[in-house]
Amino acid sequence: MRHETPHGLTRRSVLFGTGSLVLAFSLRGALAQTVTAPGNEAQNFEAVEEAAPELPGSLKTNPDLESWIRIDAAGRATVFTGKAELGQGIKTALLQIAAEELELPFDSLALIGPDTGESPNEGFTAGSHSVQDSGTAIRHVAAQLRDILVAEAGRRWSLGPETLRAEAGAVIAGDGRRVPYGELVSAELIRGRAQPNARLKPADAFREMGTARRRIDIPAKVTGGAAYVQDMRPEGMMHGRVVRPPSPGARLVSVDAGPVEAMPGVLKVVRDGSFLGLLAEREWQAIKALWTLASLAEWEERESLPDAERLAESIIALPAEEGIVAEDGSLGSAGLQAFEVSFTRPYQLHASIGPSCALAVLEDGVTTVWTHTQGVYPDRQAIAEMLRVGDEAVRCVHVEGSGCYGHNGADDAAADAALLAQALPGRPVRVQWMREQEHAFEPFSPGMVTRVRAGTDAAGDIVDWRYEVWSSTHNSRPGGAGALLAAQHIARPFSPKPPKLAITPEGNGDRNSNPLYAFPNREVVWHFVKEMPLRVSALRGLGAYMNVFSIENAMDELAARAGVDPVEYRLRHLTDERAREVVSRAAAGFGWQAGQAPPRGHGYGFAFARYKNLAAYCAVAMEVMVEPDTGRVRMLRAHAAVDAGEVVNPDGIANQVQGGIVQSASWTLYEAVTFDRTRVTSVDWSTYPILRFDALPEAIDVEIVPRPGTPFLGAGECSQGPGGAALANAVAGAIGTRIHDLPLTRERIRAAIGV
Repeated sequence: MRHETPHGLTRRSVLFGTGSLVLAFSLRGALAQTVTAPGNEAQNFEAVEEAAPELPGSLKTNPDLESWIRIDAAGRATVFTGKAELGQGIKTALLQIAAEELELPFDSLALIGPDTGESPNEGFTAGSHSVQDSGTAIRHVAAQLRDILVAEAGRRWSLGPETLRAEAGAVIAGDGRRVPYGELVSAELIRGRAQPNARLKPADAFREMGTARRRIDIPAKVTGGAAYVQDMRPEGMMHGRVVRPPSPGARLVSVDAGPVEAMPGVLKVVRDGSFLGLLAEREWQAIKALWTLASLAEWEERESLPDAERLAESIIALPAEEGIVAEDGSLGSAGLQAFEVSFTRPYQLHASIGPSCALAVLEDGVTTVWTHTQGVYPDRQAIAEMLRVGDEAVRCVHVEGSGCYGHNGADDAAADAALLAQALPGRPVRVQWMREQEHAFEPFSPGMVTRVRAGTDAAGDIVDWRYEVWSSTHNSRPGGAGALLAAQHIARPFSPKPPKLAITPEGNGDRNSNPLYAFPNREVVWHFVKEMPLRVSALRGLGAYMNVFSIENAMDELAARAGVDPVEYRLRHLTDERAREVVSRAAAGFGWQAGQAPPRGHGYGFAFARYKNLAAYCAVAMEVMVEPDTGRVRMLRAHAAVDAGEVVNPDGIANQVQGGIVQSASWTLYEAVTFDRTRVTSVDWSTYPILRFDALPEAIDVEIVPRPGTPFLGAGECSQGPGGAALANAVAGAIGTRIHDLPLTRERIRAAIGV
C-alpha cells in the first residue's frame, strides 16, 4: 500500500534522480517530547536532540535545509512539516509562509505532513506551536533557498545578487532576463544546515502573509469527500474490531471464540492476553462479530473508581507532590482584607465527533500505520516497542481524524490496527472504534481543584496572591508502549511510565496558573497528584482552561468586592502593554461601559489571559441570557481581541479563536464524565452532552491586533480560558450569584437562584 506524494515525486526518485533541489532527507532522533524540543507538552520522555540551539523554531532540532523544502524541475515546491493538520488550518498557513519567502505562487506549492518516512521530526503537534515553530523553520528555510537560487542565477550571468530579484518562481535581472527556478535547481545545489541569519522579507513587502486565504483542507470536509482517516478504503482492506474490557483494569478470564470464527465473513479472532480483537471482510460483519465476541467474553472486574459525588475531596486526598510554579515577594502583608475561593472541574472528554480510527498493513517486514495521532514519531516508537521490533520496522503516516485537539483514542486505535495487521500480513486492516469505546476508553482530561487566596489593600487592589491547583499530569502521550491500551492488555504487557512533576515555562496541569497580572507578592503551587483513578492525558490547552477560569472568576469577585468595574480592575493590575491593548480593544469592540446594567435575565462577562504567558494574548467579552425557570444559558454575542504577533492567515486565527470559545462554552455548561465505583457511565451523547448548534451565539467577533515584524505567537489554544471564564462571569451577572463547580448545568443554575 503506497503513500502518494504530490507532483508525482517520491523520496526514492529524489534520492536517485537529478533536476531536484533536494538530494536527501536528514531525519534526526525520533523519540519525542521534552522541553528541549519545540512544541512539547510532556516533561518525562526522552528528548529530541537539540542539534542547533541557535536556530529559530523547529530548526533547532531539524537544522538541515533538505528536511523542509524541495523544488522540482518544473519549478513547483513541496513543503514538509512535522506538525499535523487538526482542523486548525496550518496546511494553508504553512504554505502561505513558504510561498511568501520563496516568491512562488501559492498554487505551485504542496504540503506533506507528518510521516516518519518523509517529514522532519517535530515531536507532537501541541501547545499552539505549529506556526510558531514549524512556520518559523519553513520561513527561514524558504528565505535561504530563495537567496541561494538568486545567487546561482547571478553566478550564471556573472551578476551580483543585489542586482537581481525573485518573483513568481523565477529570478529576474535588471535587463529583463528571467530564469525559472526549475532551471536553476540541481541535486548538488543545496545541502547542509540552515543559517541563523536568513534575510526575511519585511512585512510591508508581503503579498501572501497577512492575507485571508481560504483553507485548503475545508472543501473535502464540507462536500463529503475523502478528508479523514475514517474515509480511507484501500484495495483489499479488512475490517478490524477490538473488544474493550468493561471497566478499567478488568482482566479477560476466558472467551469461546468458536462461534465467532464460524460467523460469515470473519477471517480471524485474535487474542493476546486481555487483548481481544477480530478481522472480517466487511464492516457490518465485523460489528456483529464484535457484539457476539463481547457477549462470550468473561472478565474479572474490581471496584477501582472513587465516589463520583465526592470527586473534589477524593482528588485533594490523593498523594501529591508539591511544585512551586512561581514565587515573588513575601506573602503575609499586614492590614490586608482576606479573600478565598475554590473551584472544581470534573473529568472531561475530547468527545470527538468521529470515533478514533486507524489503518495498518504489514508488508515486507514493515508495519505501516495511517493514523490521526498528533505525534507520528513518538507513536512509531511506542508501536515498535509493543511489537518488539526496531523503529525502522514501523512507519506512521498522519491522516486527519474527524475531531480532536489533544490525546484521544487515536494512538490506541493505531496500536490496535498495528497489532491486528500482524495476524494477516499483506492485507490492510481498518480499525474503527465504536462510540461507547471512545467515550469510555479515551484518555480523559483530569479532574481539578483550584483555590485562590488573596489579600487586598484599602483600594481593593491585590497585594498578596496565593494560588493552588490539585491535578495529575495532563499528558501521558506515547513515550513508550505503556501509553497504549493494546500494549497494556497483551499477555506480555507494558506498564505506563509513572508521571513526574516538572515545572516548565510551557506548563502542564499548572499551565497558566501564574497570572500575568502584576501582583507584588505571589505564590503559585501545583499539588501534583501522582496517580489518578482514571486514565488521563492532554486535552486542548492542558490545565490552562481551568486555571484561567479560576483566576478570572476570582478577579471578577475581587473587582465586585472593591466596587470597581471588572475591565478597569484588570487594567489596574496589568503592566504588559500588549495585554492592556488586548483588554481595551475587547471591551471597546463589545461596547463595554463601566456600570452599565444589562437587560433583565442578561449578564455581561469579561476575561483575559496570555496563553502560557508565552503565546497569544486574548481577551473576551460576552453577553448571555439565562432563563430562570429552566436554568438554560444562551450565549448571545461575544467580542474577542487577540494579539498573535505576525499574522499569516487572519481568517485562520479568527477560526481558532471562535472555535476555542465555542469549545470552552461546551466544557463550561455541559461536559462531565460520570462513573460508578467500577465503570464509566457517560458512554453516549445523552450521558455526555455537548454544545449543540441551537446553543451557538448569534455572533463571535474577533479583532486581531496587528503586530507586523514581530515573532509568530501560537493562537490555537488562546481563547479557551478567557472564553469559558467570560461565560461564567456573564452567568454570575445574570443570576446574581456565582457557581464554583463546573459544569454550570441547568440544575446547578436553578439551585443557585432557588428555583
